[in-house]
Order: sequence, then C-alpha cells, then structure tokens
Amino acid sequence: MVHSTIQPAIFYWGTPVVLITTRNPDGTSNIGPMSSVFWLGNRCMLGLGACSQTTINLLREEECVLNLPSDDMIPQVNALARTTGSKEIPKVKVMLGYRYDKDKFKTSGLTPMKSELVRPDRIKECPVQMEAELAGYHEMMSSLPGKVKGFTLAIEVKVKRTYVEEKLRLPGHENRINPDVWRPMIMSFQHLYGLSNGAREKSSLADIEEELYRLPVD
Repeated sequence: MVHSTIQPAIFYWGTPVVLITTRNPDGTSNIGPMSSVFWLGNRCMLGLGACSQTTINLLREEECVLNLPSDDMIPQVNALARTTGSKEIPKVKVMLGYRYDKDKFKTSGLTPMKSELVRPDRIKECPVQMEAELAGYHEMMSSLPGKVKGFTLAIEVKVKRTYVEEKLRLPGHENRINPDVWRPMIMSFQHLYGLSNGAREKSSLADIEEELYRLPVD
C-alpha cells in the first residue's frame, strides 16, 4: 500500500446529513442542511458557519430539531442545498451561488410537524427527529487572522426527546435502533451516499450492551 501527501480543501470523510430546523424571528421554521456532526451520549456537536441563519436562530432561541433524512431523500436535500434563510446573503454564500428562500418546506416538498418540547417544527418525512436545546458553543479557528477568525462555530446541543419511525426499532428492545434497517444519508466530499445493504462483518464492539453507555440524566 502506497501513501502520498495531499492538502485537501475540505475534510468531509463521510458523516450523516442533518436537516436542522430552527425558529426564525417571525416564528416560522427554517431548515438548514449540514453534515459536520457527531454525538456523544445525549449531546451532539454541530459545526456551523457563524453567519448561517441556522446558527443565528439557534444561538438566539437556544433550541432546534435535528432531523435525519434517509438515503432515499436526496431530491429533497438537493432542493435545499444552496438556499439560505438570510435575506442579506453573506458574501461567501453569494460566491457559492446561494439564494434566499423564505419557505424551505415548500421548496423541498417536506412537511412540518409540531414539536413537543421545543418551538421549531420537526420534519415529517425524516425517520429520525431529535428535539434539542443549546448547551454551549466554541469559536473555531480563533488563532487565524482576518475574516477567517470566528467564521465557524462548534455548537453543543443536548437531545431532549428522540422520535423514530416504528420500523427502525430493534425488536425486543425498548430503546434500540435496528442498524440493518436504518439507512442514513451520508455526505462524503460533497457527494451524497447511502450505506450498502447489511454489515460487512460482525463488529466486536456490538457485543457490548448499549445501556452501559447511557449517561446520567441532567
């Protein structure tokens, strides 16, 4: 196996696509597609542009919904890909071809659902929906000069309630997902993928009882 060095402009090695719904100042819900995301316990870390309407809404309202699309929802995600809820489009987004969109539910053909613990709507078509509240944030790239400083934020949210489509539940378990059924949409270097059918091989980690990872409720 031969390796060589490269300097990629992006490091999107493959993470789930998330459609974040947040509440606009006028009370409507905005949808922001993103994929710089990971979870630990009931906490989720989001990598977002500081000038994004999603970020602005989340920091102001301190709540959101993390909606996970399945891999058959690429047309809906593509419809949102270069839209922004900001009337004054940041220069970087103008350069990338973004346009203002006031009603992203209509544009994408997605359906809003009322949430129970937060104000932003859930997305009906997404098999997984997580209502969450802001837990904290960190300014990234703070050591860099000029306009790059503070351009992105690492935002921590706490999941308050999780909804899943019934078919995703693992039979015989109250709180587990069947990974053979769940088909997340994966973004890898700006391209959208699904998972191949079935596990490649048995995972040794799968022998550990999931409940052993459960953190205390706060």
